Amino acid sequence: MMRSERPAGGFSPDEPPPPEADLSDDEEPVGILMAAADTAPPPFRSTSTLSRINRSVSLQLLVGLLLTGVGLLARLPWLTLPAAVVTLALAVRQLLPPLWRQLTQRIDDVPTTRVLAVVGLVLAALAIPLSLGWWDPFLDIYRNANWEAIGALGEGVIGAVGQILVALVALAIAWRQVMVDQRLTGQQNRITQAQTIDSFIHGISEMIIDEEGLLEDWPLERMLAEGRLAAVLSSIDREGKARVLRFLSHARLLTPLQRDQRLGRAILDGRGNYEIDRFHGVPVIRLHRILRGVDLSGTDLRGIDFNGADLAGSDLSRCDLRDANLAGANLAGANLEGADLEGARFFFGRSHTASPAGQAAPDPTTGAGTGAVVENVNLSGVRRLNPQSHHYLAAWSGPRSRQTLPGGTRGVPSQLERRPGSPGAGGATAG
Repeated sequence: MMRSERPAGGFSPDEPPPPEADLSDDEEPVGILMAAADTAPPPFRSTSTLSRINRSVSLQLLVGLLLTGVGLLARLPWLTLPAAVVTLALAVRQLLPPLWRQLTQRIDDVPTTRVLAVVGLVLAALAIPLSLGWWDPFLDIYRNANWEAIGALGEGVIGAVGQILVALVALAIAWRQVMVDQRLTGQQNRITQAQTIDSFIHGISEMIIDEEGLLEDWPLERMLAEGRLAAVLSSIDREGKARVLRFLSHARLLTPLQRDQRLGRAILDGRGNYEIDRFHGVPVIRLHRILRGVDLSGTDLRGIDFNGADLAGSDLSRCDLRDANLAGANLAGANLEGADLEGARFFFGRSHTASPAGQAAPDPTTGAGTGAVVENVNLSGVRRLNPQSHHYLAAWSGPRSRQTLPGGTRGVPSQLERRPGSPGAGGATAG
């Protein structure tokens, strides 16, 4: 089927622009893909330190441990007691139900959280009695040099402490064994995931290619391909999702192709490629809402043609989105913090007249109705954003997102606030 290499921007050099198109602002005037959903945008995803602490149990335990340690070292009972109580509550909450659930991955993985909880429990158990003076009678024995009491205390208490230390050593050994088992399990899971992805790629290729090596995707085959994609993406991690998306995009299975009006087959352009039709074309696979709210953070998404996919609420932080096509996609509430956006396309046409999909009928000349829905997108620290995309994001991302856009939004009015019925519009009530 499609054997030629896809250019970096995700668009074919053989794809002719409409004759009436205006090539200002270095934009390629091509039609839009699909309208964004009419639902309300997800809330803005803040990445401030306070928000991260509120979302991370490990950070809460770490703050509690630090405050308790500072209180003990500085001999501040007013700080030690509340910090130790809060740390104890957090530690008990994590340790009482050991099989409650696995909270998060990577930074907030269960082993890390439980280790911090054990340390917090031990430190709080020592800090609370010290703050309330419960250890004073034992300390007075040593101060008064009462050797008989010290000997009895050594036989009873210190012996018990030694047994506890032996038990802790045994616990550390068992913990090390658990970590080794988890590492082996993780390696096995990666091997299984690679086999799953290879089986998916092979199955899709067999399904849509005929005996002559040409694309042959009937409606039922396209629906089965979309169903298999949804099933595979739900069973692999974010790196696996990125691998599958790169395969589908660079094989042009996500790109809308011009179809024969009678048989519905993709049409060859006479130069070894299939004809692209972003106005009325039909891709082999539509992403629909498969990627809504998914975690793709830190993955390689270069040159992917998202073709108007629903990415609302998705985590695209630190992603490599160079030359990706996001025009017409629903990015409402998505997190793009630290993403590399060099050459990424958010709209077609002119940046000053472009608008999100669903605002108007798609016009490749002006860009009306061709842009991505970017309301409440977190743009903190995005890199290598070109001026045209910067202007579009400043105009259509909303007040919260405008505050996170590097370079500021001076001189670019917010189009969302100018719409009738939106906050800030003349005569409109605050929503």
